[in-house]
Amino acid sequence: MPERYTSGFVSIVGRPNAGKSTLLNALVGSKLAIVADKPQTTRSLVQGVWHGPNAQIVFLDTPGIHKPDSLFNRRMMDTLREALEERDLLIYIADATAPFQDAEADAIEIIGQTSTPAILALNKIDRLPDKGRLLPLIERYKEAWDFADYIPISALTGAGVEELRAAVLERLPEGPPYFPEDYLTDQPERFLAAELIRERILHETRKEVPHAVAVVVDEWEEKPRVTRIAASIYVEREGQKAIIIGARGAMLKKIGTLAREEMERMFGRRIFLELFVKVQPDWRKNPRFLDELDWRRMVGGERA
Repeated sequence: MPERYTSGFVSIVGRPNAGKSTLLNALVGSKLAIVADKPQTTRSLVQGVWHGPNAQIVFLDTPGIHKPDSLFNRRMMDTLREALEERDLLIYIADATAPFQDAEADAIEIIGQTSTPAILALNKIDRLPDKGRLLPLIERYKEAWDFADYIPISALTGAGVEELRAAVLERLPEGPPYFPEDYLTDQPERFLAAELIRERILHETRKEVPHAVAVVVDEWEEKPRVTRIAASIYVEREGQKAIIIGARGAMLKKIGTLAREEMERMFGRRIFLELFVKVQPDWRKNPRFLDELDWRRMVGGERA
């Protein structure tokens, strides 16, 4: 008799900066989602597939749950709600170093509107000197929602991640694999390249600049020894453009170098990267421009 095979779709949800993207990368065992200490780093659904001996889990990283104050933020929340539907399980990730606040209760209320069971992952325990704080915090979360399980983790160090994956596997239905064994993500390389550029900007700039940045890959040319990529970095104001370019182009050069090195590690080949900085006033309010940022609309490397 063949062994039981389980499979299913699991969305990772939570408030901004809870560690969703770091957790996705840890659960899958590969960097698929960019990581930064800025809210709204993740702007779209990022899929990652974990393959086990008798199981397959399709994880989805999601934008942080927040109050939408612009067309762009409303679209991110629409993306999040899409990730709550027709899932086998949710992982609600929360910062174990932060007190339970009204914003957390509001976020839990959103996931409570679905019938999908959820596991609570209390993240960042590596930053929690007094582990005794976990029990009263877990009790507070129990008051807010009847989670299927409560698991302390550190997505950064890996502590508790195996236990979390095991708890997920226990609750997945029997079913066939959805993807072949070598399948890791649905994100095309062009999207991943744009995200790696944006990740470097998130790390190297401050204040309003990270939120006002969008990256679009304009050209992608495969050559025998190198892949040539040309990408545009869009900002909303001339002052932001000046910050990204930096004195004598130093900041743009640094961003380009670090992004290129990360691409070469991820894609396993040489990359020639060209970056251009452009001003697109109020792009977060522009429906047409926001459509261009959706990787699902990219066809053959050119924007549809």
